[in-house]
This record gives sequence, structure tokens and C-alpha cells, in this order.
Amino acid sequence: MTLTPFSFSTVGDIHLEWGGATKLGELLGSRFPARNLLLITDRGLVNAGLISPIREALEAAGFRVTLFDEVVADPPEAIVRGCTEAARAEGVDIVLGLGGGSSLDIAKLVAVMIGSDQDLSQMYGIGNVTGSRLPLALVPTTAGTGSEVTNISIITTGETTKMGVVSRQLYADFVLLDAELTVGLPQIHTAATGIDAMVHAIEAYTSKFKKNPLSDALAREALRLLGGNLIAACQDGTNREARENMLLGAMLAGQAFANSPVAAVHALAYPLGGHYHLPHGLTNALMLGPVLRYNAKVAAPLYAELADVLGVEGTGDAATRSQAFVDHMLKLMDDSGAPRRLRDVKVTDNSLAMLASDAMKQQRLLVNNPVEVTEEVALELYREAY
Repeated sequence: MTLTPFSFSTVGDIHLEWGGATKLGELLGSRFPARNLLLITDRGLVNAGLISPIREALEAAGFRVTLFDEVVADPPEAIVRGCTEAARAEGVDIVLGLGGGSSLDIAKLVAVMIGSDQDLSQMYGIGNVTGSRLPLALVPTTAGTGSEVTNISIITTGETTKMGVVSRQLYADFVLLDAELTVGLPQIHTAATGIDAMVHAIEAYTSKFKKNPLSDALAREALRLLGGNLIAACQDGTNREARENMLLGAMLAGQAFANSPVAAVHALAYPLGGHYHLPHGLTNALMLGPVLRYNAKVAAPLYAELADVLGVEGTGDAATRSQAFVDHMLKLMDDSGAPRRLRDVKVTDNSLAMLASDAMKQQRLLVNNPVEVTEEVALELYREAY
């Protein structure tokens, strides 16, 4: 059987080490000559005491550190522009993003914008970034978005709308996976971000156009690690083995969906985040069940394979195993403690039609879904999730 042509890209340098963040100065100093560093993070991590020892380690290694800690969830364009201006004023020559997906997304864009005349508004879409970028290192503090290894940044562009920049320049030069940084993550955030990562693996495995042998292998291993450790990480946040396996799994899922893009779960999740300011991982968890059931009419053979990956008990044909997979995912979400219904997070039933209309703006994602999603279908999926 001949292979369909495919491309695969990812970051060039990944280092995994428990406690590795305290060695960041050494790790970056041996890789990059630049020493005027911009550290992009959020105020919560600063207040939690996570940033101070990392900054000290960087300064001890000879880095001059400019701290930008104004990143917020669902960051608006103003944050990107403000951070870029601050970096230019300090003559920054290397960017370090440390935090959740929002901090990493901002870091990727700012590293491009610092030395570019191209306006952010011209970068939205696929392959529209024209400039080069500064050296870029990323350190995730959640096991969820996989942003550290993707070429995607999601930015809030209006009151309720989000847009993506997808470009080769957004792949980082260096990624550190230090699961010790995830130990303080509360149970609800561990659950939501973990399920988010599982959604990345599942949607990459069933993506309509760019699914390929490398993304498939990464998605399967990601799902095995995530599915086998999610509950342990939720039940005991200090469980080192669970935390490391979750962080590694989230990264592998990121590599998978960066090359085999996500689809309807994400497309339907974005309007929930935009209108109700719910965390991205949580909105994915809320929409996963309805979309899995809807897609099973086409994706059942692939879901059956994923049932085996997760070690779901039982036998049967593809439809039977597909149903077992969906049931297993629903149980995992229930056991993790993540909210399960839209009404549980104060989404109102009279907003569902508006959400369905907004979801249609995410054609970049919807085209990857194994089954077509119309506005009418989207409304039914929201109703099912309600």
C-alpha cells in the first residue's frame, strides 16, 4: 500500500526534566548567544512564587530579564501589541514564554512581531506571517494546550470572537517540559486541561485531510499516556509519575494536531469561551461527548482503534467498540470532576442559536471534521450538551 504524500513539522529541541525550570539559565545559555531576554507570563504565576526562582536562575546565567506578566486568559490583541512595544523598548533579543497556553501563544506572536513591520491584523489565517522571529523558548505550566509545540496562536479579536495565526515561524526553538511546574494546578484545571489534550489527540486521529502515519503514532501514544494518568493526576496533584506522563502526553498531542488539525469540538468550544469566558479546556470537555457521538457515523473504525489504545475492555465490531470508546471517554470526564453540562457553567438556553451561528465562523477547523457540521447541526450539538 503506497503512502499518501504528507508533511510533518515540529520544534527542533525538547528537554524533559523534573525541576528543569531552575536550570533554565544553563539550558538557554548553552543554546543561544542572546542575553537580553523577555519573560512572558501571567500575574498568577508571579504571585504563586513560581517566577522569582526562575528569573534568578536566568540572571545568574548572565541574562538580563524583562518581565511581562500581563497575560490574561483569552488574550486580546492589545496584550500582544503592548508586550511587543515593551520588548522593543528594552532591545530584547530572545523571548521566553512560561505559563499556560495563553502565555505561550503571546510569546510566539511577540517573538515574530518585535522585528517585523507586519501588523498583527495581517497575520491571521494560515501561512500569512512574512517576517522572521527572535529566538524563542517555551515552558508550559499546564498539561493541556500543547501550545509549546504548535505553530498556532489564538487571539481574541473582538468582544466574543477569536482568530488564529498559523505559520511555520511560530514553532519554538526550544521547549522545556518540567512537570514540577504543574504540581500546583488545582484539580478542576488539571481535569479540564487534561481533557483538552485528549481532545487534541482524538481530533488529530480523525482529522479529514492531513491525518498521517506520524500524527497517528503521536496521537495514539498521547491518548495512552493521558487516558492512563488523568484520574491519578486529578486525585493527587503531587503524583510525579502522573504529572510527567500528562505533560508528555499533552506535548505529543500538540505535535499531532499541529500537523493533523483539530475540528468540530474546538470549533464549537470557541464561541463558548468568547461569550461566557470559560477556560478553553473546559469548553472542549463540554462539547466532546456530543461531537464524538455525531462523528461516530463516519469515525467509528477509528474510534474502535482508540478504544484499544485506551485499553477499553470488551470485543465486537467497529460500531460496538466505537460506542465503548465514547462511553469510556464520558466516564473519564465524569471521574475527573470536570463540569459536564452547559447549564452547569451558567450557559443559557436562549444563547444556543447565537453560539451555533458563531461556530460557523470557524471554517478553518470545521473543514477538518470527518462529518459536515452545518449551523443546524451545531445547534443540535449545543442542545445535546446543554
